[in-house]
Amino acid sequence: MDTATLAAAGTIQASKIYGSGDTEVRALDDVTVSFDQGQFTAIMGPSGSGKSTLMHCLAGLDRLTSGHVMVGETNISQLSEKDLTLLRRTKIGFVFQAFNLIPTLTAIENITLPLDLGRNTPDQELLDEVVEAVGLADRLKHKPNELSGGQQQRVAVARALASRPDVIFADEPTGNLDSQTGAEILEFMRRAVNEFGQTIVMVTHDPNAAAYADRVLFLADGKIVDELHDPTTDSILTALRGG
Repeated sequence: MDTATLAAAGTIQASKIYGSGDTEVRALDDVTVSFDQGQFTAIMGPSGSGKSTLMHCLAGLDRLTSGHVMVGETNISQLSEKDLTLLRRTKIGFVFQAFNLIPTLTAIENITLPLDLGRNTPDQELLDEVVEAVGLADRLKHKPNELSGGQQQRVAVARALASRPDVIFADEPTGNLDSQTGAEILEFMRRAVNEFGQTIVMVTHDPNAAAYADRVLFLADGKIVDELHDPTTDSILTALRGG
């Protein structure tokens, strides 16, 4: 594979089936897709389309029924639970709708937590750059209950970036935020791609949020049914309407 176009993550003939017989649900149906390094991809689709299942399988939080998931050149479908946990800690960053911060830790302790768990020393230059970029320099000693929702999500994004993972998965990262704060978070994620070369895959139902991405994948019934490059809110809405 040409390293210039090396995928940060992807799936090969990925299927995920829940139940059996009359109750069988095919959440993913033979999906092959790649996410290139340094690209921001949004995944959209109606409820039950498979978008969250795809993200969870890509991130190693759920296992496929058949097919393969690649993170870099590692086939994570073949990893043991121990090795999968290690890979998630070192190669993958997460940003969730619910922030998922540790309430007893300060902002900076939450940001460096994945590094601390892996007994890795933070890259201080990168850490300083990330903290400055998210505008948290004066809030680092505050605990989550002393921060606004937007500040808590900034901590979560900074935590995902600080270990320089191969790919960051963001699940409705602005779902609990007002529109202005959400836009600030998305602008920062966009900067992380442009300035840090970060790879981000985001599940969202919001066309305005998806418009920050380089491309949008549309899922329906466990399959990728459409794809947009250089999306705008209007082009996304048109695609969602089937236009």
